[in-house]
Amino acid sequence: MGLPLVEVALHATAARVERPLTYAVPPDCPVVPGQLVWVPLATRTVTGVVLRPGTERSAAVRPLLGALSPGPLLTKWQLALAEWLAARYACGIGAAVAGFLPPTARAPLRLAVTERIAGWSEGKQLLSLLGRRRYLPLSEAVSELGVEAVARALRAGVLEAALDVPPRAMSCAVQEIPPPRSTLTAAQRAVFAELRAAIDASAGQGFLLHGVTGSGKTHVYLHAVRHAVAQGRQALVLVSDLSLVPAAARHYEAWFPGLVAIVHSDLSPSEQRAAWARIASGAARVVLGARSALFAPLVALGLIIVDEEHEPAYKQQDLAPCYHAREMALRLGTLVGAPVVLGSATPDVGTYARALGGELRLLSLPGRYEPRADEPGRQLPTVEVVDLRAELAAGHTSIFSRPLLQALSRTLDTGDQAILYLNRRGTATCVVCRDCGHTVSCRDCELPMIYHGDLGLLLCHHCDRRRQAPVRCPACAGSRIRYLGTGTQRVEEEVRRHFPGARLLRWDRDTADHRGAHERIWAAFNAGAADILIGTQMVAKGLDFPRVTLVGVVLADAGLFLPDFRAAERAFQLLTQVAGRAGRGPRSGQVVIQTYAPGHYAIQAACRHDYAAFASRELAFRAEHGYPPYRRMARLLYTDVEEARCWRQLGRVLRELRTRAAHAGAGDVQFIGPAPAFLRRLRGRYRWQLLIAAESPERLLANYPLPKGWTVDVDPVSTL
Repeated sequence: MGLPLVEVALHATAARVERPLTYAVPPDCPVVPGQLVWVPLATRTVTGVVLRPGTERSAAVRPLLGALSPGPLLTKWQLALAEWLAARYACGIGAAVAGFLPPTARAPLRLAVTERIAGWSEGKQLLSLLGRRRYLPLSEAVSELGVEAVARALRAGVLEAALDVPPRAMSCAVQEIPPPRSTLTAAQRAVFAELRAAIDASAGQGFLLHGVTGSGKTHVYLHAVRHAVAQGRQALVLVSDLSLVPAAARHYEAWFPGLVAIVHSDLSPSEQRAAWARIASGAARVVLGARSALFAPLVALGLIIVDEEHEPAYKQQDLAPCYHAREMALRLGTLVGAPVVLGSATPDVGTYARALGGELRLLSLPGRYEPRADEPGRQLPTVEVVDLRAELAAGHTSIFSRPLLQALSRTLDTGDQAILYLNRRGTATCVVCRDCGHTVSCRDCELPMIYHGDLGLLLCHHCDRRRQAPVRCPACAGSRIRYLGTGTQRVEEEVRRHFPGARLLRWDRDTADHRGAHERIWAAFNAGAADILIGTQMVAKGLDFPRVTLVGVVLADAGLFLPDFRAAERAFQLLTQVAGRAGRGPRSGQVVIQTYAPGHYAIQAACRHDYAAFASRELAFRAEHGYPPYRRMARLLYTDVEEARCWRQLGRVLRELRTRAAHAGAGDVQFIGPAPAFLRRLRGRYRWQLLIAAESPERLLANYPLPKGWTVDVDPVSTL
C-alpha cells in the first residue's frame, strides 16, 4: 500500500542535503520504505531512498517523480542502522544510506525500455533515442525528453531502472556441515560454549575475546561460525586489512567450501555484484571481508566476528560517515539479534574498560594453542630488550645491535625463519645539508621527502611526489648532503651486507602496491621461499608463520612519542602483535626489541606480554586527563589552499559551537584548538583542526551542516 507522504534520504554526492526531505506520493506511484526513488530538488532531479512515512504537510511538498526499484532495496534493519550511523557520526542521512545500496544503484543510473512501450504516446521518440543501445542513461533521457515525460514513462512502467538486483531471500536453510577439522582445548571449549548459547538464543550480546597471540582464536571462530551456519544463519567475519583476507579466506573456504563470499573495496565491479547477489540470495553463508562488509545485504545474520578489533584500520577516516566497524558491528548485532565477538590479543583499552564494566562479556584464552594434548604447551616467546644507547656507548653503530645480529645468525644456521619489523619505509627518512641544515621537503606537503635507494629518487609518502636526489643543497649549493634515518629498504640493504646468502622478502606499501601482492608475499614466505621477511606494520598483523622463531624490532620508538594520546597504546599493540609472530610452530620463539627508551611502560609491558598491566597504567592516564574512554571526542578538520582561510573558518565554527553548547546547557563540553594539524599541509592544502571533548559530541553537531572542505570525525582513532 502506498504512502501519501514519505521522507526520503537523498543521494549524498548529488544533493548535499544532510537531512531527509518530505515528498508526496502520486496515486500511480506507490512506494515503501527502502525503495529507490527519483525526486525533484530545486531545479534539478536526484535519486534517494524512502525512509519512512512523512508527517510534514505543507503546500511546498513536491511529488515523487517515480520509483526506480520494483521493491525495497534496503531492509528494515539496514534503514535503522543507516539512521544510527547518521546520528552517531554526525553525517548526512544520504551518506549513511549510500553504502547499503547494491553496486548498480550507486553508479549513474541507466533505463531500459519494457514491452509496455507499445501504444505509448511518446514511444517512437523514445525508441529513436535508444537506437541500437540496450540501455539509456537517465541523464540523457531527461535531457532529450524532459523530466515530466521520463517521470510519466517510469510511473507507467514503460521505462524501468536497469539495476540487475536479484531477489533477496527471506531466510537460509538449515545446512549440514562436515565434522570440524580441529579439536578445541578446554579453554577454547569454554569460550565456544558461551558463543553457542548466544547464537541459539539470538541474543545480540557483545563479547570481548581476549586471547594471547597464538591462542587459537581463529579455531574458536571457525567452530562458532559452523554452529551458526548449521542453524540456518549467516556469519559475518571482519578482518582489519586487505592483506589478511587471503589467509583468512583459506581457513574459511576449507571449512565451508562454496559457502564463502569475499567483500572488500579492492574487488572489481563485477566481483562486487557477484558477491552481493550470492549474499542476498542466501547462497553465501559466510561473509568475509574488511569493514565495508558490514553494508552487505545479509539475510539471516546469526554471528558477527570482528577479529583484531583494536586495529585503527577499522575506522573510516576519509569519507562520511566516519564510522568505526567495531561500533557498527555491535549496533548491527543488537538490531538483528546476533552475538558480536570482538577478538584481540591487545584489545583497545576502551573496549577492555567496557568489558570490565560489564557492557561486554569478557572471555579469555590465556595460553597458546596446542594442537595435540600429549605435547607440551607452546609458550610465548622470550623477549630481550636492547638499549641502543648502550650499544652506541660501546662503539657499535650498526642499525642491528650485537644481540640481534647473533640471533639472526643462529636462526639462519638452524634453517628457521625470521621477521624484521620497522614501521618506516624507504632507505633514508630525510636528506639534510650538513652545511646549512636544509632538509629536502615536499613543496605541497612541507614534510621531509624519503630517499628510496631502489629508485634513486626522493618520494613524499603522503602525495607521492617524486624528485631526483640532489647532488648539491638546493638552499646553499653545499655538497655535504647526508642521508639520515632508517627505513625498510635500508634494513634490507644491511641484512644483505651482513648475511649475503640469506633469501629476503620485503613487505611494505612499496612492494605491495598492486593487486594480489599481499597474497603473493604471504604465500611465498609461508612456503619457505625466504629466510627473512622485512616489513612495516603489515607483518605485525594476525598472520601465522609456523617456521618463524625470531622477530627483531629494529626500532621500537617509531611513533612512541607522537603528540597523540593513543601513541603509547599503539606502540604497545604493535610490539606485542609483531612479537607474537615468533614461536607459533613446534619450536620456541625469541624476540629482540631495540629501543632508546627501554624504561617506557609500553615497552616494558610488551616485553612481559602483560596486557593487564599496560591497560591499568594507560586507563589511569586517560582518566587523569579526561581522554577516551572517559570522555568521547570529535575532530573537525578543515583544509584549504590558503592558511588564513583555515583559521578564519575554524574561528567562526568555534564561536557558533560555543553558542550552541551554551544554549543546550552542555557544561561538559571542552574545545581544544583551533590549531594546525600535526601534518599541517598535505597535497598543497593546509589542515587546521578543532577537537571537541564531551560525553556525546555528536549531539552538539547534530543538524549543524558544514560546507565543502570540512571533515567531521566522531570518535577519531588519531588526532594527528
